[in-house]
Amino acid sequence: MFKPSSLHRLAMPNRRDMIYRFGTGIGSIALTSLLQAEKPLQAQGSRPNGTHHPPRAKRCIFLMLEGGPSHIDTFDPKPELSARHLQEFSRSGEEQSAMSSGKRYFVKSPFNFVRAGESGADICTEFEHLKQCVDDMCFYRGAFVESVNHPTACYHVNTGNRFGGDPALGAWVTYGLGSENENLPGFVVLPRTSYPQGGSANWSNGFFPAQYQGTPLRAKGSPILDLNPPDHVTPEQQRQNLDLLASLNQKHLSQRPGRTELEARLQSYELAYRMQAEVPDVLAFDKETQKTLEMYGVNESKTAEFGRKCLLARRLIEKGVRFVQVYSGNWDSHDYIQRAHGSLIKAVDQPIAALIKDLKQRDLLKDTLIVCCGEFGRTPDNGQRSGGKAYGRDHNANAMAMWFAGGGTKAGHTVGATDEIGGKAVECAHHIRDVHVTLLHLLGLDDNRLNFYHAGRFKQLSQFGGQVINEIIS
Repeated sequence: MFKPSSLHRLAMPNRRDMIYRFGTGIGSIALTSLLQAEKPLQAQGSRPNGTHHPPRAKRCIFLMLEGGPSHIDTFDPKPELSARHLQEFSRSGEEQSAMSSGKRYFVKSPFNFVRAGESGADICTEFEHLKQCVDDMCFYRGAFVESVNHPTACYHVNTGNRFGGDPALGAWVTYGLGSENENLPGFVVLPRTSYPQGGSANWSNGFFPAQYQGTPLRAKGSPILDLNPPDHVTPEQQRQNLDLLASLNQKHLSQRPGRTELEARLQSYELAYRMQAEVPDVLAFDKETQKTLEMYGVNESKTAEFGRKCLLARRLIEKGVRFVQVYSGNWDSHDYIQRAHGSLIKAVDQPIAALIKDLKQRDLLKDTLIVCCGEFGRTPDNGQRSGGKAYGRDHNANAMAMWFAGGGTKAGHTVGATDEIGGKAVECAHHIRDVHVTLLHLLGLDDNRLNFYHAGRFKQLSQFGGQVINEIIS
């Protein structure tokens, strides 16, 4: 253990104050990271590296467009809607609009589309930068979910359970694979200032031990509280403080053998000390070239927020973070979809394209899986709003578009299809649980064997099993 060469005396806070400060700032993150690294998957039949089969991806960046982006206005054009624009919409039964009430009308997309790249992928022309990347992307139009309410749909996409309370995707991944860097959390979340519908339960540990929960970095201010010690505390003084605290805790532990929680907390003080040396370097962009900063748009007001998140996601996975989730929103465009979606597309277009290009040029895209989706799609129809001039769309659980890049997915392909008006997935249609199973599969994990005993039975991400979507795997 490191000992300072020069000793400095410092007025010491009492033990209770130290523990409280530890639990509210960097220390709580350190404890999470430490315990994630302690216990990777030991499932029956797992390979020496902790996977069930050879992985195609080592890590995942999940771009969550919260609010429900419209597939019809982004990656799944429907010319038929132009022919039916403002015709009265009348269908019944299971095909009825998700939030239908009163008279409703077909709504055409206000955007134009182009077939981009050698693959000829359909993409809205508002994506000026992302259209350059379509040959590295796999567009999937066959996904569907069950809920049209934002909180339950967000839970469904993020945890596999519409009602919350279960571990998030990132929690399952870190439970299965552990962490690649003992000095950083394995599951990091980059939320908006306002949390998504359903709040932090979207990155919860659920019934897992607490160490598997996602670690959110604050969108404004210091990303991590108490990351740095006060200015008047030198590294030598901090080292002395930790040594004194360790001696007190060791004495306490010796009288209570077998208390693993206390043992882990004891070690986590040391981890927090190490994190203070590594985390600031991850969060600082001063070593990035001006070209890179411009590529992500971090200096432009429209793209700065999401650009910084995408750049930080790249830096985190470079340092060994296993699962990074990046949030954008709010895509809930019931009205004025041209203005609302148009603005949101401009905010994420350049940063997402930069992330794909940057990972590719660093030779990281091949084993980094990027996933991008919302919690559901949107309807081909809507009611009359704001005098009939504010065209938008309602929630649609029966059809949604998502895309993948890297990590063993089929680059330059479009898989699946919705019907002629975009109301329902009809070709290569798969429930969101199959998307989850496929994500785990690409990371070398078998959903049927990655389980956790809770409440009297073994539980898994898919709830009761699912199917790998082979069509999207290269």
